[in-house]
Amino acid sequence: MNPNIEKAKERFGLLLEEQLKRVEAMNAGKEPYDFSKLDKIVIGVAGGDGIGPAITAQGKRVMEHLLDKDIKSGRIVFKDIENLTIEKRAAAGKAIPDDVLAELKECHVILKGPTTTPRKGDPWPNIESANVMMRKELDLFANVRPVRVPEQGIDWTFFRENTEGAYAVGSKGFAVDENINVDFTIVTQEGTERIIRTAFEYAKKNGKTRVTAVTKANIIKATDGKFLEVFYNTAKEYPDIKADDWYIDIMTAKLIDEKRRRDFQVVVLPNLYGDIITDEAAEFQGGVGTAGSSNIGNKYAMFEAIHGSAPRMVEEGRAQYADPCSIMRAVVLLLSHIGYQEEASKLEKALDICTITERRIFTTGHSDGATNGELTDYIIETIKGL
Repeated sequence: MNPNIEKAKERFGLLLEEQLKRVEAMNAGKEPYDFSKLDKIVIGVAGGDGIGPAITAQGKRVMEHLLDKDIKSGRIVFKDIENLTIEKRAAAGKAIPDDVLAELKECHVILKGPTTTPRKGDPWPNIESANVMMRKELDLFANVRPVRVPEQGIDWTFFRENTEGAYAVGSKGFAVDENINVDFTIVTQEGTERIIRTAFEYAKKNGKTRVTAVTKANIIKATDGKFLEVFYNTAKEYPDIKADDWYIDIMTAKLIDEKRRRDFQVVVLPNLYGDIITDEAAEFQGGVGTAGSSNIGNKYAMFEAIHGSAPRMVEEGRAQYADPCSIMRAVVLLLSHIGYQEEASKLEKALDICTITERRIFTTGHSDGATNGELTDYIIETIKGL
């Protein structure tokens, strides 16, 4: 018997045991928070790496302005989480050190800056993505990314499954021998059904008439096939909503088809495809630096900028010129999630004025543009005038 194959079987068996435990945990707690009934809401602020601390500080400033009354009453409490950095994570040898994870779990919602994920050749150990671990540990199963460009007829909301697929077990792959490397992807009934049902419920509550699934089920038959099967089974419970599906390769093309793209409304996707498509979609409203993202579970939720940590900007002393608009869009989603819809709407309107219609000042990433603090001053001033 080939010893490499036996070792591979053992590692695969351990992986399956881990995933079965995850399914048990998923089935254990399904009741979401009702924020209207909470006497105190704890908002964690984790700056992360690179430009993250600079832009999350501006997001916190805006929340402090909008939530001033409830901060003073004690209903809103901020918790600064300073050690979600690559240096601390590398020293601990974990995607998220235990003490930092404990801090995160003390919060109801988290505003998070970008974090660095080591690549081969980087000076850091090969630890898992902090985002991936946070999604798994806090069971943040729905990554929700809205994209709006009214003048182009674009009003999309993407629901990306956040805890399964290739990303969930991407760090569990291994080399069988010097010639064969293996990675894994995984879907479960519960994990697939809850993201699809969340997408349909959103469509139902928001007057949307179409939900689209994106897979490659003609080729990836076991996992993508399962996703598509659950999609159409769930769709039967929503007869007033049109359900259709597209393959990932064609979908990337149809998003740039001016006639076809106006038809898409709510889109639900497995993890990897969602990561690809939402970055493409963000380009329509100005790029990933302008879009926010929410990661929602039944107990916790995390809101973040969807761009990277831009370490080069920090190395060149330009962190203060980083565009804070992506984290500001994430703040809009956070405020809406915890029940402050009026404040969320004010911020969203101010962002549209400051970055699209009026655009009195703007960032360029360099000293010839505004600092993120100056842009935030402009946003707060605009909110006051609404």
